[in-house]
Amino acid sequence: MSNTAILEIEGKKYELPLERGSENEIAIDIKALRGATGGVTTIDPGFKNTGSCKSAITFLDGEKGILRYRGYAIEELAAEASFLEVSYLLIFGELPTAEQLEKFDQDIKDNSMVDEDIHKILDAFPKNAHPMGVLTSLTSALTAFNPKAVDISSEEDMYNAIVILMGKFPVLVSWCMRKMKGEPLDYGDVDLSYEENFAKMMFKKPNKEYQINKIVIDALDKLLILHADHEQNCSTSTVRIVGSSHAGLFASISAGISALWGPLHGGANQAVIEMLEAIKEDGGDFEKYLAKAKDKQDPFRLMGFGHRVYKNFDPRAKIIKVAAEEILKDLDIEDPVLDIARGLSEAALSDEYFKSRNLYPNVDFYSGIIYRALGIPVEMFTVLFAMGRLPGWIAQWKEMRENKEPIGRPRQLYVGETLRPYVSIDKR
Repeated sequence: MSNTAILEIEGKKYELPLERGSENEIAIDIKALRGATGGVTTIDPGFKNTGSCKSAITFLDGEKGILRYRGYAIEELAAEASFLEVSYLLIFGELPTAEQLEKFDQDIKDNSMVDEDIHKILDAFPKNAHPMGVLTSLTSALTAFNPKAVDISSEEDMYNAIVILMGKFPVLVSWCMRKMKGEPLDYGDVDLSYEENFAKMMFKKPNKEYQINKIVIDALDKLLILHADHEQNCSTSTVRIVGSSHAGLFASISAGISALWGPLHGGANQAVIEMLEAIKEDGGDFEKYLAKAKDKQDPFRLMGFGHRVYKNFDPRAKIIKVAAEEILKDLDIEDPVLDIARGLSEAALSDEYFKSRNLYPNVDFYSGIIYRALGIPVEMFTVLFAMGRLPGWIAQWKEMRENKEPIGRPRQLYVGETLRPYVSIDKR
């Protein structure tokens, strides 16, 4: 195969080098295009066909339904590893040894205390403030309490920033929910595992001893692992482009949280429950809504079915579907909304219309079901997504800084007015 691509513009040909990834993906390197052609650029709305970086973190093949972290299949990681192991893998490149994992865990616990002044910042928010707005503000505020810039040439500096954020972030996430529910804040328990401590901070009632439910912990662990990274999506690209200005880790992650907030990204699982609620209010006939989804003249769309990237089955959905079934069985919940979800899922999985179009329930569909079953308010769903995505964001920021990537500065195709003279106000 040739190592170049030929581009012809107005009768003149230009040779552009080809790059090949480790999974045989091919990319045309266009960084010299503008200089060679005297100003020609490309236009790619949404950057759907543009690689902004080279990354060794996550491989995704949407056509084949493949997701791997650092070469490890998501199915194997979800079955065998803990969230903290996967976090270490994403951030540092290899699965930790027992000693490395123990140190990572202990260092995170040692950095889990949150300054009381951040508590005061939280108090200033109204109870009805959206928790994603609260989380991005509190994460950004960490910069004020850790003002020293991270020296990216120092492994110690980088490591310390990482364990500070990994330690404090679950506390902030749990505080967002407890604030919204009017419950006293919980500072955690260092005698518990990372996942158990997170669940305790989220769910412990002030007048009741907290009981660890292994099925709940396992489901949360899998959810966090499945959300940990997903290549160059909107929020991850935001973290990288903000960090490319040499903005700090906490500020870059805060920007990623804001990007995740949108309903087309992290808000999708919230949209699933809102759809199910609407079906319930309309009598609960999910078959009626399946028919509406098939009708091209009807604007209704099933939320949580299909995926923008996966053209086949979402590999994460296969894993979390099992966890959702275990949660519903273990908690023995009677909820008409969850009954509608079960009916929709079973019907769509057996309906030829949806099967032929690969419109299967995705990870957002099942994660929404689990969160509702656990009693998590719908506004918190995207916050839980951010909790899972944290190590991926950290890994992407770290890789971008260590690779010394240039500041992000996309081009545009100008379609406005050409040069025109200024007209004084009395003549307009």
